[in-house]
Amino acid sequence: MPWWVFAFASATAAAATAILAKIGVEGLPSNLATAVRTAVVLVFAWAIVFLRGEQHALAGLRGRPLLFLALSGVATGLSWLAYFRALQLAPASRVAPIDKLSLALTIALAAAVLGESVSWKVALGAGLMVIGSLLTLAG
Repeated sequence: MPWWVFAFASATAAAATAILAKIGVEGLPSNLATAVRTAVVLVFAWAIVFLRGEQHALAGLRGRPLLFLALSGVATGLSWLAYFRALQLAPASRVAPIDKLSLALTIALAAAVLGESVSWKVALGAGLMVIGSLLTLAG
């Protein structure tokens, strides 16, 4: 399957995540809700690794890749903790668009850190994403 099929699947799952999390966080501390979600993701991810026989690659996991995967995990944890707290405090229809500012931030960071090129179309699209997200703040 091409990459964009997985990207659309990711977007669809992320949309479902916002709604399911908003319902699930009701009446719970947001950090507990995040911990439960994280435990489910952990079990699910490891199950897939073992089902696909990919656990053998663990022996080669060290150094720079391990460091950056660990840092990515910390960033994911911080993102999820903040996301669940925001969902607890505001409607999902307001939280999700602000959370999706990560799209524009990713484009900027990919250019600055990874040296990826940004065409005027990509820059315009990212700018429109930012404007659209900020417009949701006005209600």
